[in-house]
Amino acid sequence: MPVEQAKLNLPSKSGVYLFRRKDGRIMYVGKATNLQTRVRSYFSSNPDRKMIPKLVSESEDIEYIVTQSPSEALILERQLIRKHKPRYNSRLKDDKSYPFISLTKEDFPRIKYTRFPADGDLRWGPFPDAGAAKRVIQLLRSQFGIRDKDCKGQEGCFSKHIGLCKGPCVDPEGYPAIVKAVTSVLDGDARVLIKSLQNEMDKESNSLQYERAAIIRDMIVTVQKTISQQIIHSRFYQDCDAVGFASREDAGSVTILHAKNGVIQGQVDYPLIHRGDVVESVTCVLSEHYANRRPPKTLLIPSPLGSSMENWLSGKREDSFEIKIPKRGELAKLRRMADQNAEIHVLRHQKRSSGILEQNAANDCAKLLKFDSMDYIVCFDMAQILGEERVGASVVLRKGRPNKKEYRTYRVKTAALDDLRMMSEVIERWLKRQNEWPDLLLLDGGRTHLKTITKMLEKHELSRTFPVAALAKKEETLHMLDRDPIILKRSGRLLVHARDEAHRFVNKYHRKRRGKKTLLDPLEEIEGLGAKKIQSLLRHFGGRKGIDYASIEELMKVPGIGKSMANKIYQHING
Repeated sequence: MPVEQAKLNLPSKSGVYLFRRKDGRIMYVGKATNLQTRVRSYFSSNPDRKMIPKLVSESEDIEYIVTQSPSEALILERQLIRKHKPRYNSRLKDDKSYPFISLTKEDFPRIKYTRFPADGDLRWGPFPDAGAAKRVIQLLRSQFGIRDKDCKGQEGCFSKHIGLCKGPCVDPEGYPAIVKAVTSVLDGDARVLIKSLQNEMDKESNSLQYERAAIIRDMIVTVQKTISQQIIHSRFYQDCDAVGFASREDAGSVTILHAKNGVIQGQVDYPLIHRGDVVESVTCVLSEHYANRRPPKTLLIPSPLGSSMENWLSGKREDSFEIKIPKRGELAKLRRMADQNAEIHVLRHQKRSSGILEQNAANDCAKLLKFDSMDYIVCFDMAQILGEERVGASVVLRKGRPNKKEYRTYRVKTAALDDLRMMSEVIERWLKRQNEWPDLLLLDGGRTHLKTITKMLEKHELSRTFPVAALAKKEETLHMLDRDPIILKRSGRLLVHARDEAHRFVNKYHRKRRGKKTLLDPLEEIEGLGAKKIQSLLRHFGGRKGIDYASIEELMKVPGIGKSMANKIYQHING
């Protein structure tokens, strides 16, 4: 039963509130300066976010935790989001803390890659590209010989013998100079390291060792990339950070440009899962970004953050601090540049992750059907209108993605007029050209289609070579031999997509074939009305004239034509 406002009894104090579902799952975590006032806003008749009505209807209870201050509520909110991963919260895609490079506070400092730098250690980061940060540490050790976290500081250390350590057991008096050089590189001045690598690259190139030269070239790129990502640590004065935001569906990106004296020093990008609230997504990133560093003197943001976040940032700064939403001038240009960079990053992340999402869909489908894999699917569909232009088509999905190079179209060559015999003929022709069998042969149809095609495969002694299934549109029911019907849900979405893609492709080919013989049927201009539904209309009314004079109620009696489609047809014919 949905949570009721009247039954809530929340205090007028700062804290964190949690929307909890009947099964105990946390659906949303929020912070508030005044818990009673903030939670009451979720029951407004005009909510400010689209997800709120759904969140309230799905939740059975709202719990709360009182904190001593809004700043503590901000920190607790971030911890609870990481722990519970609520459905309706924006959150970083990597729910762990981002790593830092640190130098320990010791007589002979060690360099470390860590997510939790110790108090007093010098630190650089965080680095969203963790791999690049690790490669920079390897380069600094090989070039300068600085100690790492595993160095024992004893004679006979293995790192010393392979040239990775020039610590106290080698040259204690010269070690401070090594630390100074490494600190300079991490502060953004990588000229010494890059110059050394360039000299080494030229040397290898002159010796015709081009592969080794290419490896060193890649090292230089890694150093430049990593140094450009990191922000100068709070020990150094910093003028301005500009925050940019962009999103595509539920993929978001927050980019922070770091500027000093009007010159952009570098940028860092945070990919995140965006739930529609820009302020929540930006706040999520800023609380992560400034958790272990001092904010700059001026922060340029895309939209207001709220008093609790602003107070927290001001407290972290402990000095003059200003938050701006610039509308014009040079600061506005810098802020818009941050948005442009965020736009580029979100498109790049979305493109990179799309293949992963599609492969996950294929894996989910394989798990549902208890197959080893579902990386190669072939789906068939047929189209005709009263025996005219009888055609078929097949589409192919590889690792969840349509492979259009393998799409095929077929013209039915026999006198068959029904879908079953036409599909049997087309698949039989397909069999003769196959060098590789699919993980699943999918048919647009029901159990009758499945039995017909299986019988044809038995004739060719191929019935056990690969699995066959038929997907009926009614309730998206999947039929397979010797199995109970399965109504597909989210885990079977790939099969629904394959069926729909085959339907689209065969209808496109069917229109093309008829377009060569006659004018396009006006009914085909109606969105969502394909060849099969037009055929059903013609059979029901005995021709076009009957359709032209039909009422909406009469159109709804045609198999496959619902109320919405009947209205579309009626409005299209009658203007």
